[in-house]
Amino acid sequence: METEKKMEDKENTERAASPSELRFTVNMTSKVLYDFLLYHAYTKVSGILSVCFGVAGVIFYFRFGEIMYLALGVLLILYLPINLWYRSKVQMMNPVFKKPITYDISADGISVFQDGESGQVSWDQCTKAVSTKQSIIVYTGKLNASIFPRKELGDDLPALMSLIGKYMEPKKVKIRF
Repeated sequence: METEKKMEDKENTERAASPSELRFTVNMTSKVLYDFLLYHAYTKVSGILSVCFGVAGVIFYFRFGEIMYLALGVLLILYLPINLWYRSKVQMMNPVFKKPITYDISADGISVFQDGESGQVSWDQCTKAVSTKQSIIVYTGKLNASIFPRKELGDDLPALMSLIGKYMEPKKVKIRF
């Protein structure tokens, strides 16, 4: 009990040290996580090539009539989205995704608070910001990102987009409303 109180005091002190321009709490869902994984996979060369080879396999099937081409084409087209759907369900079992995450967006960067733990990423560490149908994603590395679900943001969505545009270099921002 006393340890929890100390952690809460520490969290409040950290929040006070960096004045927040926007603070919100989000809950991750498997649907949002799946949307992120799809975006992440299909914007890489490997994801694009898998679809291209899959389509080529289906075309070869109709051209040459070999069932092997059809099987390979369908496998290449369907494997990745099914695998990513499964991974999103498995990742949602992780306790990190089951608990709400509080974000503070300020001139210092993006601060994350969950269960008494905190972390901060400065704006110069953010490599790109993109939007999908389900979320706004700010990448902080090749594999790491902060995912802000649009439904969870509600009225804070325009403010978040404005702050990202304000603090990140324009060439790194590819967000659509």
